[in-house]
Amino acid sequence: MALFGFFTKEHKQDLDKGLEKTKEGFFSKITRAVAGKSKIDDEVLDNLEEALVSSDVGLQTTIKIIKRIEERVARDKFVTTGEMNRLIKEEIEHLLAENKNEDLENFDTPAGVKPYVVMVVGVNGAGKTTTIGKLSHQFKNAGKKVLLGAADTFRAAAMDQLEVWAKRADVEIIKGQMNADPASVAFQAVERGLAIGADVVIIDTAGRLHNRVDLMNELGKIKRVVQKVIPDAPHEVLLVLDGSTGQNAIEQAKQFTAATQVTALAITKLDGTAKGGVVLGISDQFHIPVKYIGVGEQIDKLQIFNKKLFVESLFK
Repeated sequence: MALFGFFTKEHKQDLDKGLEKTKEGFFSKITRAVAGKSKIDDEVLDNLEEALVSSDVGLQTTIKIIKRIEERVARDKFVTTGEMNRLIKEEIEHLLAENKNEDLENFDTPAGVKPYVVMVVGVNGAGKTTTIGKLSHQFKNAGKKVLLGAADTFRAAAMDQLEVWAKRADVEIIKGQMNADPASVAFQAVERGLAIGADVVIIDTAGRLHNRVDLMNELGKIKRVVQKVIPDAPHEVLLVLDGSTGQNAIEQAKQFTAATQVTALAITKLDGTAKGGVVLGISDQFHIPVKYIGVGEQIDKLQIFNKKLFVESLFK
């Protein structure tokens, strides 16, 4: 077993590779921020602020990080730019720790909760269905019995895609007819999950534009109908965000958290972007834990988010 328990050497290599583009951009900008300077002064901090904002950390979170570094420089008398990376690394770790990011050890479910019902939300193209497939695979590998509910009944392609992933992960799927009531499909999935003794039921919902009020309201209906079967379900509402969209992902998070009670985040496509800094901004602004990150296209490239490994990979 590796130093971080569940996280093997292969996991760390996948994470390092998946964050390569973000790391290269992040480091180059920080390096330029301190170029030619021997101490941390106002100009260095201004340059650092610009570097963080342009890395999609977001203005609000960047200001918070800069303020904390200023306070530490004044308090601890750090004067050299050589200390900069360590200071930023520590403050980012503190930020993630404050925002409910618990370092989970494996793909498990809470004791005594069976089936554990997960409702997955997000816009089309964010990687929602793919994330469900990968999550099913990881839960199945962890010895869990998984069932999927294809409640995105507005697009035949969505149901077909989820069925493909169900076959890949070797898990059961409940499908409805095209344009069937999504809440009805979710109800059937949870009922079936109870009947077969499933450990996890994952419900896909229609990919929706975050500014479509009618579709957003439907999420509430799905929750109410599912609660007729299991009163405290769904136990998790997982919002899937495309990390490559940068600040647009933050806007989507804002709209979805206003429409439904999001309890966890999955940030996808980090391997194809230099905008991985958005993970920090989203976590900080919404105080919702980042639970999973996508670092590759393959079925096993969805990882549990570990804040310490994430920051270490950025600064490696």
